[in-house]
Amino acid sequence: MASTSRDAHLNKVCCYSHPEAPLIEDYRAGDMICSECGLVVGDRVIDVGSEWRTFSNEKAGVDPSRVGGPENPLLSGGDLSTMIGPGTGPASFDAFGTAKYQNRRTMSSSDRALIAAFKEISTMADRINLPKTITDRANNLFKQVHDGKNLKGRSNDAKASACLYIACRQEGVPRTFKEICAVSKISKKEIGRCFKLTLKALATSVDLITTADFMSRFCANLDLPNVVQRAATHIARKAVEMDIVPGRSPISVAAAAIYMASQASDNKKTHKEIGDIAGVADVTIRQSYRLMYPHAAELFPEDFNFFTPIDQLPPV
Repeated sequence: MASTSRDAHLNKVCCYSHPEAPLIEDYRAGDMICSECGLVVGDRVIDVGSEWRTFSNEKAGVDPSRVGGPENPLLSGGDLSTMIGPGTGPASFDAFGTAKYQNRRTMSSSDRALIAAFKEISTMADRINLPKTITDRANNLFKQVHDGKNLKGRSNDAKASACLYIACRQEGVPRTFKEICAVSKISKKEIGRCFKLTLKALATSVDLITTADFMSRFCANLDLPNVVQRAATHIARKAVEMDIVPGRSPISVAAAAIYMASQASDNKKTHKEIGDIAGVADVTIRQSYRLMYPHAAELFPEDFNFFTPIDQLPPV
């Protein structure tokens, strides 16, 4: 049997005689074999695949795997600690009927808190359909906050919600505080406090949110066509550039722009319909729309096809 050979330039396992030939991995023997000459160029290769196959029609509920989950670098020890299953035989209990071995003896309180927070972040992310990249970033942020012990006195659920909000902002898919609050157990005010404290503790920052960050999602949830979405995006951007809506939040400006664009098209939406999707009160949308209405002719794009003329748009 030949030993492992390495190309000095490419720094990879390859065959001496055929460096460019693809290698075949024999999972049963743990060997890597040259496909050209059959030379064994690597032995004792670790199989990183699943130990057992689980089929959907198996309803026993018993996990046959003996190796546990993947390594988690966010936990102390890389999550390689021993997890003891429930005992079934008489040797698993003492004379008083108490289990001799429990998982609490093999896992620190810090890791238990981290696992619970990671589970909460994953649950919240699933409810609002966030990708795994945002979940991983939120987990990293929570790990930094937890290790730094900067937010003492705040609940882990509040810190987890704030970390998820920051992760969304940093990944370029911001969510509103109301959206995070809807899937969390914490109030909007408490999430806002933890958000500010977390930014200060980690010495990090987030980009300012703009109307464009929410426009596509709001219009998609309202079933509005792309023409209306482009018009609403143009209206909101021009309103901000012309300083027509000073002091208004980007969410309320986006909602008012969607209302104006929809009223000029054949896909009209009411204040309430837009407010329910954007999480903004009807009065807030009306106030922003009232500021934008006198400048409607300047806000609409030039190529917009009006179904309802500007002079017939509702004043409020």
